[in-house]
Amino acid sequence: MNFKIKDEEGHVNYDGFRSWVQEWFRNNFAKLSADTLGWFAAILIHLATIPTLIATAAGLSDRMPPVDMVLFMWGGLLLLFARATILKDGLNIITIGLGFAIQAVLMALMIFK
Repeated sequence: MNFKIKDEEGHVNYDGFRSWVQEWFRNNFAKLSADTLGWFAAILIHLATIPTLIATAAGLSDRMPPVDMVLFMWGGLLLLFARATILKDGLNIITIGLGFAIQAVLMALMIFK
């Protein structure tokens, strides 16, 4: 669908824009695959403890993330890592492995401070 921002008279064509957005979502939104959403989930799980770790490292807080929360998150990520390894999903293997490494370094820096 071709979309023109302004009509012949120079006015902004809001209805055309709305139709273009609706058509784009109908045609392209379904193309988001389960793999892409799984990749975003792995990143969000990794990011869950980062604010607390950075605040502790910067001296803004003396509270570490709860150990049970970190263990459950790492357990879930380990399962996602195993799944990615079985499926030979290179992007998730690299993402989850790099996330583990970054979190381990941040935790080590705080624990052995």
